[in-house]
Amino acid sequence: MSFIKKNGGVSRFVKIRHMFENILGQSISEEAVNEYAEGYSKLMLAELTDKKYIIHDTLDFIKRHYMHIPMHVASGTEQKELRYICKCLDLTQYFVSIYGSPAPKNDVVHDIIKENGYDRYQVAMIGDSQADYDAAKHNGLIFCGYNGERLRAFSDYYIDDYKAFEKEYIG
Repeated sequence: MSFIKKNGGVSRFVKIRHMFENILGQSISEEAVNEYAEGYSKLMLAELTDKKYIIHDTLDFIKRHYMHIPMHVASGTEQKELRYICKCLDLTQYFVSIYGSPAPKNDVVHDIIKENGYDRYQVAMIGDSQADYDAAKHNGLIFCGYNGERLRAFSDYYIDDYKAFEKEYIG
């Protein structure tokens, strides 16, 4: 569990392989990794399409700003599932793009910046995991931690409240 908690935002394929090879000391085939990932997918989709898991403070922020601040999703969740979840929760309309695994988050963030011609000095990444922080720093972005107290110590800005964040950074 400590590996999973420490590596939030990392693809389940990586986590499954790590668990078998480094924790259990067993080899695992690509086919078996995919079978475990499929089983996890079924459980996860049944839960995460429930609107009770939406963080309303975040959704309210997105709704207030998506028309003038281009927003993207870069997640460790498998891309097809992520897009399905966003569709079920009526979130797709708020994002320019929605990307997930198996592509590494560092690459996804790099591609979003490049494809959209963004100036990395005007881009901030909001995230709740070490992987989000790593992707932001790898790509030279400001990192704003949220919903992950352990991120407070090294975030460029930690969001306790989106209203305060808006006053300071958005105006």
